[in-house]
Amino acid sequence: MNFFKLLGRVSKVALCASLLSASSVWALDIKLGDVLAPSHSWNVAAKGFADEVKDKTAGRVNFVLFPSSQLGSEKTMLEGMQIGAVDAGIIGSSSLQQFSPKFGVIDLPYAWPTPQTAYRALDGELGAALAKIAATKNMVILSWWELGYRHVTNNRRAIKEPADLKGLKIRVAPDKVRLDTFTALGASPAPLAFGELYSALQQGVFDAQENPLSVIYTSSFFEVQKHLSLTGHIWGAACLIVSKPVWNKISDADKAVVTTAAAKWRDAQRKMVQDSDDDYIAKLKEKGMIVNTVDKAAFIKAVEPVWKKYEPVFGADMMGLVKKYQD
Repeated sequence: MNFFKLLGRVSKVALCASLLSASSVWALDIKLGDVLAPSHSWNVAAKGFADEVKDKTAGRVNFVLFPSSQLGSEKTMLEGMQIGAVDAGIIGSSSLQQFSPKFGVIDLPYAWPTPQTAYRALDGELGAALAKIAATKNMVILSWWELGYRHVTNNRRAIKEPADLKGLKIRVAPDKVRLDTFTALGASPAPLAFGELYSALQQGVFDAQENPLSVIYTSSFFEVQKHLSLTGHIWGAACLIVSKPVWNKISDADKAVVTTAAAKWRDAQRKMVQDSDDDYIAKLKEKGMIVNTVDKAAFIKAVEPVWKKYEPVFGADMMGLVKKYQD
């Protein structure tokens, strides 16, 4: 065989081998969605997380952010993650009740006297137990983030005690614990997807809604609500979740990078929430909202039946873990 022809064939083989080798390290693009505004701490922290993972995996793992419900509602994203049609999401933990009611244990009213109490539980045994349930649904919980304490806004009056909620039609997240909590408080709760909430408030479909201060501000609810009552009725968590089929595409070494970054940015996002609450109250007042405190003891008393109702639903194991970390 002609030497130059042989050299050409060898070069082609080497090029093909090189391309095959390179394909194994090409970037794995992972679409990461959530329902909140780009300015919310979820997305600020998500960008830091994505940048760090991309840098430390030399571009092999690339999380691409899709805020503001671009990948659909939380329900849609979770259903997609189960079958691998959606890659990843930052999801309010209450939405996972569609897969197991046990996730509702986080949202028991007045369960967490301080955020640090909830952090210890979710970074410990309670979070591990819930992550095992998620794994059976084809989802990997990388870390537990925060929404913060939820408060009530409305267009009709200041809410100072449970009786003030009577007759108010309030939008709540589509989960059973939240519905039962506001029924116990005397309101008329109804579920609605978050992406539809602003227009529903604007059109007067609902009198009221409940969300953390960060969501109330970044979603501009001050434009369509007058009163903000600092009820703090539920402390809300969020999950940074990856679909198991996507997770299985990542090498063990890169999984370690992702896991470390998820924990780092979990802590950073939580700090953003804790540092920003007073600032958000001031900003909401500047936007014209009337802010008031509440008789919290009366609210805690009013929701006692909710705890009794859900003890058999969550089971002695889950309820025991909540009480363990409260102590």
